[in-house]
Amino acid sequence: MHKEAFLTHEQLMALKEKAKKNRLLSLEGIFSAKSGHPGGSLSIAEIVTYLYFAEMNVSADEPGKPDRDRFVLSKGHAAPALYAALCQKGFFPEEEMKTLRRVGSILQGHPASLKTPGVDMSTGSLGQGLSTACGMAIAAKGAYNVYCIVGDGELQEGQIWEAVMLANHYKLSNLYVFVDFNKVQLSAATDEISRTLDIAKKFEAFGWHTAEIDGHNFEEIESALMNAKANEGPTAIICHTVKGKGVSFMEGSPKWHGNAPNAEQYAAACKEIEEN
Repeated sequence: MHKEAFLTHEQLMALKEKAKKNRLLSLEGIFSAKSGHPGGSLSIAEIVTYLYFAEMNVSADEPGKPDRDRFVLSKGHAAPALYAALCQKGFFPEEEMKTLRRVGSILQGHPASLKTPGVDMSTGSLGQGLSTACGMAIAAKGAYNVYCIVGDGELQEGQIWEAVMLANHYKLSNLYVFVDFNKVQLSAATDEISRTLDIAKKFEAFGWHTAEIDGHNFEEIESALMNAKANEGPTAIICHTVKGKGVSFMEGSPKWHGNAPNAEQYAAACKEIEEN
């Protein structure tokens, strides 16, 4: 039986404000570093915000709690979005975002569990995060859930599908994978590099429960997760998103996969995000 999403209007508005702040903090870090990946960071703002502020059992007061939920950002280049959520959650001061990618900073270009409070898994080499998430879900023995974000370009990695097979074999009902289906990767549209075809059907062929949603819609994110919890086995939520979401001149463009904005572009981007 499907359950209906139950976010109140107040909760929805609060999440929207958190996502807006997530985008602003992500851009602040990338602009300060003069390098980074704005496109894929902006496209997952709602997903990361929902997980950290409406779903996961995590706390900055007890960062090492054994039964805390785990999060793996398999597409590690989108680290600014994760850092923006963690600082809003209280794991470190927001001022740290200005140190992104600097020598000695706790915020490196990709998530580093030995440096950054709240990071459960170091990622960066695409394809490996989902394998680790499977291991975490197996080790959990029902004590906690594991949430993982992968990119649509990352699905071109063979290791992803090895992990997908493993998750089905072990019936990992505590594993929830979000595919950031923004349809653009480093140098071109994803389908120009390697056709994605029907992602949901691919996961279904490996025995996964799937849902296909608007990845910028909190109510759809919540509904997909609630329905997933009624199913046995792992879940893949294919999130239709927009690369560079929230900044019109970045949206849908491979140019902004890994380029930092200059001062004029940064000011324009922040103004647009704040006004919407």
